[in-house]
Amino acid sequence: MKIKKAVFPVAGLGTRFLPATKAMAKEMLPVVDKPIIQYAVEEAFEAGIEHIVFVTGRGKKALEDHFDRSFSLEHSLRDKGKMESLKQIEELVPPTGTIIYTRQNEPLGLGHAIWCARDIVGDEPFAVLLADDLIQTQAPVLSEMVQKFDRLRASIAAVMEIDMDQTDKYGILDATTLEDDIVKINDMVEKPNPKDAPSNLAIIGRYILTPRIFDFLGRKKKGAGGEIQLTDAMKTLLKEQPIFGYKFEGKRFDCGDKAGFQMANLAFALQRPDMKDKLLHFIRTIEKEY
Repeated sequence: MKIKKAVFPVAGLGTRFLPATKAMAKEMLPVVDKPIIQYAVEEAFEAGIEHIVFVTGRGKKALEDHFDRSFSLEHSLRDKGKMESLKQIEELVPPTGTIIYTRQNEPLGLGHAIWCARDIVGDEPFAVLLADDLIQTQAPVLSEMVQKFDRLRASIAAVMEIDMDQTDKYGILDATTLEDDIVKINDMVEKPNPKDAPSNLAIIGRYILTPRIFDFLGRKKKGAGGEIQLTDAMKTLLKEQPIFGYKFEGKRFDCGDKAGFQMANLAFALQRPDMKDKLLHFIRTIEKEY
């Protein structure tokens, strides 16, 4: 079955970025000149996704407006002859009905946010993208995962090796290598202490999941942090179905972290021919001061 729907959990308050996020959705913070969320949505569409499901909360109106028409702005740009800018904002808006919104009324964790999309997703495999995980790569990660799913016909998560002292920030795997870029997951632990971690192989915010996951999420069993964790539901799913990990090539930036967000801005800006030389000159100048 083709992967047609992608779920984006975007209900978080973004407290780590206060005061910037007091009146602005965290997902709308720009990396160079595009909001974080736009990179993830573009990745989904490139992978052949037909329906975007945003699981939102209060204060997300700017996100909804971003993917909607703005007739006054379009009219102004057209009158001023700014056709390139007009083209860019027109391309933001997918066909009517492509984007669907639902609410997470309680902040009960990632697993609960995904469960909130159960009636929209229905009985079919689906993707999950966490916009905070911004990945700089030649081949879009979700596109690669869709191809892997077509062959493996089982749930699959993007994975990468991390520093061992960072395991308490991730879902960590016990896994067996099957191919250069594919591992079979044997077990997983949510945010283990480094001394208890089975490896340094961590799950990153891209998933393709079978609909059976909703049954386990629906049990609303709380795990690490007192939240309903996706990792815990996947661990239970492992008893019935195989789950694989895809070791992607590329650089991942944690845009939920202030330093990671700034690194992403710099890395993506350096890819831009109109900015690269100025930035490199600036970096060489200020590095002597620090």
